[in-house]
Amino acid sequence: MNRHSGPPTLHTVQLQRPDDFDGWRLIARQHLAAGTLPESLVWEAGEATADLFSEPLSPAEPTVPPNPSRPAAPLPVVPRAFLELARCVACHRAPDRYALLYRVLWRSCHGESGLLDMPSDPDMHRLHILGKCVARERHKMHAFVRFRQTPSVEPEHFSAWFEPEHHTLRLSSGFFVRRFANMHWSIVTPEESAHWNGQTLQFGPGGHRSNNTAPEMMEELWKTYFANIFNPARLKLDAMRSEMPVKYWKNLPEAPLIAELVHNAGARSQQMVEALASDPPRYARRATAPPAQAQAQAQAQAQAQAQAQAQGQGQGHTGNKDG
Repeated sequence: MNRHSGPPTLHTVQLQRPDDFDGWRLIARQHLAAGTLPESLVWEAGEATADLFSEPLSPAEPTVPPNPSRPAAPLPVVPRAFLELARCVACHRAPDRYALLYRVLWRSCHGESGLLDMPSDPDMHRLHILGKCVARERHKMHAFVRFRQTPSVEPEHFSAWFEPEHHTLRLSSGFFVRRFANMHWSIVTPEESAHWNGQTLQFGPGGHRSNNTAPEMMEELWKTYFANIFNPARLKLDAMRSEMPVKYWKNLPEAPLIAELVHNAGARSQQMVEALASDPPRYARRATAPPAQAQAQAQAQAQAQAQAQAQGQGQGHTGNKDG
């Protein structure tokens, strides 16, 4: 009678956060060293329910002991580009993202050493798709976060509400620390919040949009500025929706102006065509005037040309008299 080994024992790895790349990296190295098969691990990061038949395994606990029948392969030398890609993939909402990352590392340790540099492989192809989605969401967060002054808070503090499609708050926070280093601010999302006091970046629980919608004078100034820089002659609706998707409009103070500006774009463009060219203001003429040295040289050159012409005309008259 043939004996078949049963299914492998499943072990659940519970990561601390949905975007816990560092935790995943540590546990993945331990399981690779122990020779744990990819199908033996269930990765949990806060979004899914634990598997009914798996054994819980927290990141702080030791991994399963090495399997003598399956000697551990040497840990791969992971390129920096792959680590950057993996950090982005960890921020995606795909439930199998950590399992996919571990499977790729396992394959690269077991006979497929060139896998990480093979974008045509199905697993690597999907990793790149997930990474591009997160990179795009990070760019949108950089572009569409709008700070409002927090009322009744001293020293001056600003708050912003954002609803990211993926877990990009921590991934994007460094940009805001560098951009607004001297400002005290908070960015609140439904799942988590980031807080900067000018020296330290801290993270806390998420919040609600209703707590971050207090109007302020700066918001009205921004709306006025947006309406004045809107160029109806360069309006391209498809490009605008691509760069500024409609799903973000509800959190943009300028969004209520867009429909009216788009509706009146044709008439405003026609007015711009029919309007006569206006004289530039004096400060514009001064700004576009040539530098003083160049202007003096031009004047001297013009005077020299005038004198040469005058001398030529004088010699011509003298010649006529002598004849």
